[in-house]
This record gives sequence, structure tokens and C-alpha cells, in this order.
Amino acid sequence: MKTTRLIFLYFFISCVYLNAQEVTMNAATRVIEEIKNQYAPDNRTAIFEIGANKNAERFTLSGETNIPEAKQELLNKLKKLNLSFTDEINLLPGKSLGDKIYGVVNLSVENIRSNPNDRAELATQVLLGTPIKIFKKAPEYYLVQTPDNYIAWISETGIVRMTKSRFYDWMKSEKIIFTKEFGFSYSQPNELSQRVSDLVAGNLLLVIGEENNFFKVKYPDNRIAYIEKSNCELFNSWLEKRNTTGEDIVATAKLFMGIPYLWGGTSVKGMDCSGFTKTVYFLNGIVLSRDASQQVNTGILVDTKNGFDNLRAGDLLFFGSQATDSTKERVTHVGIYIGDLRFIHDSGMVKINSLDKSAADFSEFRLTHFIRAKRILNSIDKNGISSIKGNKFYMGEM
Repeated sequence: MKTTRLIFLYFFISCVYLNAQEVTMNAATRVIEEIKNQYAPDNRTAIFEIGANKNAERFTLSGETNIPEAKQELLNKLKKLNLSFTDEINLLPGKSLGDKIYGVVNLSVENIRSNPNDRAELATQVLLGTPIKIFKKAPEYYLVQTPDNYIAWISETGIVRMTKSRFYDWMKSEKIIFTKEFGFSYSQPNELSQRVSDLVAGNLLLVIGEENNFFKVKYPDNRIAYIEKSNCELFNSWLEKRNTTGEDIVATAKLFMGIPYLWGGTSVKGMDCSGFTKTVYFLNGIVLSRDASQQVNTGILVDTKNGFDNLRAGDLLFFGSQATDSTKERVTHVGIYIGDLRFIHDSGMVKINSLDKSAADFSEFRLTHFIRAKRILNSIDKNGISSIKGNKFYMGEM
């Protein structure tokens, strides 16, 4: 009988202990989710991958985040709940990177992938001269963040890593922006000389001199080249002239007519739908979010309840699936309004379609899948949209 009581008592104490552990874990998990939803609701633009694991009398927090404020709030909330834990959360950038946690893209167009290998999905692209923040290293790849806050993996050959001081000097130095859709730089101030690299619209390079009708420029990896002045402008001068109108947006968009669709593409070499709108706006001095499902959450809503009369040139039109009782809204496509019920977008290639049922280029599919329109040009440096001048990456201050 005494043995039975001891077994029962041991069983009872074990249940109480396990139940207390479960309550502790549930409380920790709940707090982790709250912090994640507050600071990192979109894992494309923020890292907060943290979990809690049981051990003897405490639990261990492990994982990583690039948001110091989020980590600190998590720890503070758990302490207020009188929970005992071990902090093993890695704060990014990782210490193994040393002081070279900044970088500048070194190729005309560099692919950024969803995972650190050459076969992974193309998530987005970045242009020569784009400033980036580096978070951690994998074999032949770095996890980075771009000026639109997108986070994914870039090949180590596509960037030049820099210390904060060198990066700041680079960003503050005079540059040119390549404005022609496509072209080349040369080893001498002569277009018949050896080509140094190809160039696309939006590329940025340091100016170190002028010779004849060429700018002498420097790449992030210190290569020297010459670019015809007729194909580029001094970057700061170009920025100061950006007083963008809807007509400017449409004119830029039409430069890319016929460019083929490329999932993840954001350059003249190939674009997806949101890469197209992003590139068009960038060439007018404005940084948009990367994906259509992100761009739809920015700007000012245009009233289209009673038709499209309120639309203006340059507005973004979003398409997809409306929410139902059992499914969420899905934004899957974006285009740029031209006027007269016509819009330009990248679907197979950059082309123009109409929402007018009587038009030859009417798209019934787009009309039936229209969700909403957003005005961007009244939202610069607010409502989730930044100018290049106001973007912390291009200011060298991220």
C-alpha cells in the first residue's frame, strides 16, 4: 500500500511539473507570436524566426532576428511574466561578418534568390550601385536587405562588402545614373575600345573625371571605365529634377514595351509585373515595395466603387481574387494606369490593355479580377513609399 501511495505521489508531482512546463511554454509561444506580428508580420522584409525549447527547469529561446527592439521587447515581456529562460537568440548582422556588414552591387543586374543556391527561386533583382545591408553568410551567398526592405540571398560575386566608413564615403560621393535603357562602359573614352561591362537604366557608378564626351567612372570593385555622357546624368542633378507627374510615369513605362516577362525580374533584361512598376517608379526617383501584394498596401486609395472616372495617369491598378467567406483576398498582379481606361503592365511582356469593353485591346480577365487602385505620387515619403532622396539606404544611414 505504501509503495502504491509513493507511485501515486510521484505521478501527481510529475503531472503538476509537466503541466507547469506546458503553461510556461504556451505563455512564451504566445508572447513570441505577439512580438512577431507587431515587428515582423511580413517575412519578406523582416527577420524574426525565434522559438522556445524545453529543458530541465528553464526554457531556451533560440533563433535569429534583425530587429534589436523586437528582441528586447520579447525579453522584457517574458521577464514580466516571471518566466525563467536562457537567451540564445542571434541578433543579425552576425558577428562572423566583422565590420563589413554593408555592400554595393557590382554587376549591371544581380539576381537575388529565395535560398542560398543557384537553383533557388529568383526572388528579385538589384541594379549596379544599389546599397545593401548584409545579415549573414552561407557558402557563396549572403543574406541581404535591399532599399525596398526585401530580404533574400545574393551571390558573393555580385557585391562588394564594405565597412561603414567606406560605405558612407561611397554613398556620399558624386555618381552618375545610367539613363539609357541598355548600353556599355568602355576601357577608354572611345566606344570602339574594350567593353568593361554592360549597363542598364538605373545603374549607379562613382564619377572620378571627365574626358571628351565621356564620364570616367569607378565600379565598387575599383574597375575604371568610361561612359558616354549622352547615356547618363550626374545622379544628384538627376534627383533634383525629379518632380514626377503621372505623365512622366507613363512615358517611362512605355520605354519598356515588349520587354519579356521574367519572374523576379526588375530590369530591362526582364521583369515581372511588380518588377515593372517598381523599375518605372525608380527611374522617376521613387522606391516602391517589391511585390504587388506589398505595393497594394501603400499609397492612397482611389475610389473606384462607381467606375474608373477618378483614376489618373500613373495610378497603380491591382488585380487578383476578392475575399470570400472562406478565402482571403489575393493580390497577384499590378499595372499602371495610362488614361482613357487603358493600362500598361507586364503579362507575358510589357503591353497595353483596356478596361473598356468596346476597345480592341480590352481584357475581360483583368476587368473581372480588378481589386483596387492606389495613387502613389501623393504619397512620397509617407504611406509606405519613399523617394530615393529620403531612403535611408541611399542616404548611407541604414
